[in-house]
Amino acid sequence: MDYQNLKLEVQDGIATITVSREKVLNALDARTLDELEDAVSRLESDGGLRGALLVGAGEKAFVAGADIGALAECKDHGQAVKMAERGQRAFRKIELCSKPVVACVNGFALGGGLELALSCHFRYATRNAKLGLPEVKLGLIPGYGGTQRLPREIGRGRALEMILSGEPIDADEALRIGLVSKVFGSRDEMLIAARKTLETIATRGPLAVKTAIRVVDAGLDLPLEKGLEAEASSFGKIGVSDDAREGTRAFLEKRAAKFTGR
Repeated sequence: MDYQNLKLEVQDGIATITVSREKVLNALDARTLDELEDAVSRLESDGGLRGALLVGAGEKAFVAGADIGALAECKDHGQAVKMAERGQRAFRKIELCSKPVVACVNGFALGGGLELALSCHFRYATRNAKLGLPEVKLGLIPGYGGTQRLPREIGRGRALEMILSGEPIDADEALRIGLVSKVFGSRDEMLIAARKTLETIATRGPLAVKTAIRVVDAGLDLPLEKGLEAEASSFGKIGVSDDAREGTRAFLEKRAAKFTGR
């Protein structure tokens, strides 16, 4: 797919995916969702890629929201459902990616923008970031997964306060409540740090990284006992892998491991 609204750049096995609609604060439309899905498919299938940064073009916004014009044109229940399902499908693909995707939140991450960030494996932010789900101000609710992912990240009470008030929070508050992992003074500083984190992850066993992502995601919807069973089962499978044998031998021999992903 030729990208109109995204830029995809690769350096040393790390992809940078930039939502590039700066004139409309990188707002999501149908084309952008299609391109995001395609970019994640490329990340998943390319054996030379080990992770991705997701960022918005410019200094003002990560993604300021969804396409309000398209929302205003919804004429019936079915059309509205399909619109929500379209965004949910794209974001679920990011969430299920076996390689880590880091949301680098520069400026506004509102509505669909915050929902996009929530679908990533973790989030960094700049000091000027504003994060929120303002849909109630339009007489709507979040439709791209916000009502489900935000409570899982920060708890029911805090999530409901954000969703029902529609008011955004700043980066420091997002850090305090665990919505973002780290806060940086500038966009460049954030991107450098996120790349460094992904480079560190890229030195770890790729099969272990993939399995950990899958087990954590699956366990969120399971009772603890069932989650522990899933963890033990996955540990058993990966424990006899070539990577596990190499990793344990390398540790005992005091050398760097050479993982193959098998």
